[in-house]
Amino acid sequence: MHQTPQDLRQIEALLDFYMDSGVDCFLGDDPVDWFELTNEQLRQRQQAQSVQALPHANRGQPDPGSQRAQQSFAANPAQARTPPPAVARPAPAGQAAVIPDKEIVSAARDLAASAATLDDLRACLEAFDGCNLKLTAKKLVFSDGNPSAKLMFVGEAPGRDEDLQGKPFVGRSGQLLDRMLEAIGLDRSSAYIANVVPWRPPGNRTPTPQETEICKPFITRQIELVNPDVLVFLGAASAKTLLGVQDGIRKMRGRWMTYPGQGREIAAIATYHPAYLLRSPLEKRLSWRDFLSIHAKLSDR
Repeated sequence: MHQTPQDLRQIEALLDFYMDSGVDCFLGDDPVDWFELTNEQLRQRQQAQSVQALPHANRGQPDPGSQRAQQSFAANPAQARTPPPAVARPAPAGQAAVIPDKEIVSAARDLAASAATLDDLRACLEAFDGCNLKLTAKKLVFSDGNPSAKLMFVGEAPGRDEDLQGKPFVGRSGQLLDRMLEAIGLDRSSAYIANVVPWRPPGNRTPTPQETEICKPFITRQIELVNPDVLVFLGAASAKTLLGVQDGIRKMRGRWMTYPGQGREIAAIATYHPAYLLRSPLEKRLSWRDFLSIHAKLSDR
């Protein structure tokens, strides 16, 4: 079957979509509940799949058929029809999925409240097994920037680049945020950056209300320990979670509100998330007004 350059572009676009969605391996035809498997069953499955992946008895001898397929794929990716076998990533050994209930939320509150410093809070999150997102994320994305800064940004959840590096806002959205800070004479050493949810949801999906509620005590404690003068919510999701407002971002952005800090009220404002601005560049003019307002507010402090 002859494939046109347009066909190849469609295939490339589909692969890009899969990568952006977090798909990094081929799965089997039948669904498997990895959380229900015992360690012994898991080992048996992996051994069986390894045998299927290496059909030749002599493992040190390369498979000529496999080499030909790889060479063909390298020469013309569009001709590759059968994907190589791979093993889906299970939950880490010793950990099991939990049911997000009131007891888990209560345990998260108690654990977050016990943290006396940001280092303590980070250690609490690393030891906390009450959020199932931890089972699929590569790294904890705790924070970046200066904990002593007057300005703090809070987003919703990390993405693929953040999950790989363990820092918030380091991908294309983060690069845009850096330029926005630079436009008002600031940089990451002038701000502290975090997310409501510190683990990446699979495929960059939106965190569920249960996941957000479980993680909320930790970001609340993080804000208390940083104690900024100005709090900026990047997108409506973080503002709704921490302020309890229900307005959409178009109605909410640019309006100064107050966040109940420890012993004082913190000036708070919501603005467009940088990821939204990448999709809707015309809205940058409104974000520019918001950042000028943020700069003016910091000057008054």
